[in-house]
Amino acid sequence: MIIGMSLDVPEQRPDLLDVASWRRDYLHAELCRADLHVSPLEQFHAWLVDAKKYTPVLEATAMTLSTASAEGEVSSRIVLLKGYDENGFRFFTNTGSRKAQQIASNSSVSLLFYWESMERQIQINGRACLLPRTETEAYFAIRPRESRLAAWASSQSEVIPDRKTLEMRVAEMRTRFTDLEVPTPDFWSGYLVTPHQYEFWQGRSNRLHDRFRYQLREGSWAIDRLSP
Repeated sequence: MIIGMSLDVPEQRPDLLDVASWRRDYLHAELCRADLHVSPLEQFHAWLVDAKKYTPVLEATAMTLSTASAEGEVSSRIVLLKGYDENGFRFFTNTGSRKAQQIASNSSVSLLFYWESMERQIQINGRACLLPRTETEAYFAIRPRESRLAAWASSQSEVIPDRKTLEMRVAEMRTRFTDLEVPTPDFWSGYLVTPHQYEFWQGRSNRLHDRFRYQLREGSWAIDRLSP
C-alpha cells in the first residue's frame, strides 16, 4: 500500500455536458430464444426487413465497419451494405483507402448494424476478402453516374488542400468521360465478409437486454444467450 499518495482528480469543466446523468429506458420489444431462426442469416434478414419497413430508421443498410492494422490499431467508419447471402456480406470501396489497406494486412473485421429507434443491434465478426472483378464491375455499372465520377475523382483517405480541389477533380472526370460510359476504376473493388459469429441485441428495461450469439462450431451454428 502506498501511504500519503494523493490522486489528482480533474475539476469538472462547467461548459461540458453532464452525459453521465442522461437516462433512457428501452421498452420497444423483447427477444426470446423461441423467436430466433436456426440460421443467423435468416434472423438477420428478418430484422433487416423490419428495419426497412420501420419509418424512423433512415438508413437500414448503414453499418459500422471496424478494421485493424497488422499492429492492432483499430479504425471504424460507416459504410453501406450492398448485398448479402449465404456466402457473406458485401460492400464496396477504394482499394487505396485506410480500411482497404488494413484489410490487406489483417482480414479480421467486424460489422455493426444499429437501429436506434428499434433499440436493436447486430454485430457480425468475420474475415474480409476481395470480390471477383466481374462482381465489382457489375455493381459499379448500376451506380448513379455522378457516384461513378466521384469514385474516379477521390483518392480516398489522402490529404487534400480544400473541397474546391475535390470539386475540380470531379469536373475533370465529367470532361474526361463526356458521352462515354464511366468504367470501373482499377483502384475500386467490392469486399465480401464471411462471418463466423453473429450477435443479436434487443434493448430491454433496466439494462437487462436480450443478447443471443450464433457461433460457427464444427460447421454448424450454435446459439447461446449472453448476459447483458
